[in-house]
Amino acid sequence: MPRQYTYGPFRSRRLGLSLGIDILPKNKLCTYNCVYCEIGPTKEVVSPEFRIKLPPTSDFRNELKSILKYVPHLKSLSFTGYQGEPTLNENLLDFYSIILDVRRDLKWTDEPPLITLFTNSSTLYSSEVRERVKHFDLVLAKLDAATENDFISTNRPHKDNPDVKTIVESLVKLRKDMPNKKLAIQCLISKSYREDFISNDNKENIKQLAYAIKKIKPDIVQLYSIARIPSEYFVFAIDEKRKKQIVKTFKEIINNDLIEINYY
Repeated sequence: MPRQYTYGPFRSRRLGLSLGIDILPKNKLCTYNCVYCEIGPTKEVVSPEFRIKLPPTSDFRNELKSILKYVPHLKSLSFTGYQGEPTLNENLLDFYSIILDVRRDLKWTDEPPLITLFTNSSTLYSSEVRERVKHFDLVLAKLDAATENDFISTNRPHKDNPDVKTIVESLVKLRKDMPNKKLAIQCLISKSYREDFISNDNKENIKQLAYAIKKIKPDIVQLYSIARIPSEYFVFAIDEKRKKQIVKTFKEIINNDLIEINYY
């Protein structure tokens, strides 16, 4: 049958073999217009208050079952936000509940796959959104910038988006809301070809990111860079040497062995 909700499985750099779950309309729906986005520009950037009601049909359960029986070694069932920010869908937990049921009913080679959620963190100031998000086994929350200037230039948010300080406080609250689940902070760092565009790979932003992460106290930090064609031509990936330098800075400032810091 035609696939409406899933794509893959694919090999994720950070999660292993994953099945992507897409719960948004087929046109990109996001609160950001990130310069590095691999999906392309966001033609209509929406407010973090914007919501859609797009509940799962009976096809969702059937589609999951038809695919998952062939991948008993799957590591992650990932709400990836392939078409934007998944928390904009008010029916997020309806999809989650079906996945939970299907996962429970199937046999797995090792441990059952994690149910994971990727979010750009823009909606987490809402207690209602955090209440939904806290159920996931692993939440991978974006934080590319910890200064307001870097946030505006890198993520190019909707005018109604909360500022960086509010986003960091939202992540602190989320961490406290999900004591038995895992939170990963994802930082995508890039360079710029343009002299008039200061990328988020600058000393102040890296330092402030480290202090923000120290405050959030996530389980995991994932540092990575551009791996596919970005939305804007003038940004490009940092190299492995630079990733190692940033990780070193993070570890020195965060100074917490309980936080796992990796680069990809």
